[in-house]
Amino acid sequence: MMKALHRLMATTFLLLWMIQLPAQNVQKESKPYKILTSGRQLTIRSSKAIDHVMVWTTNGNRVVEQKSINSNSFTINIPINRSTFFLMIGLTNGKIYTEKIGVRE
Repeated sequence: MMKALHRLMATTFLLLWMIQLPAQNVQKESKPYKILTSGRQLTIRSSKAIDHVMVWTTNGNRVVEQKSINSNSFTINIPINRSTFFLMIGLTNGKIYTEKIGVRE
């Protein structure tokens, strides 16, 4: 009987200790760029130099790909008529950011 009571107390202590553990504090890094849209035109402005940009549809078809930009601002005209795209921005420091964007028709 005492053995069962000790197991129960040990299990309860362990469970309570695990609940008390702090969660890993993950800070989300802010994006070093902004995306401005005007119709089918996207302008990317960045605090760091942009190396390459790629835009593709939700079906996976590549629409725009531009390499060796090396500028803090870049403008893209999207040639097809869709409302949702994926955008990948590669900076010269090696960091790559992707996001889903929507444009009005």
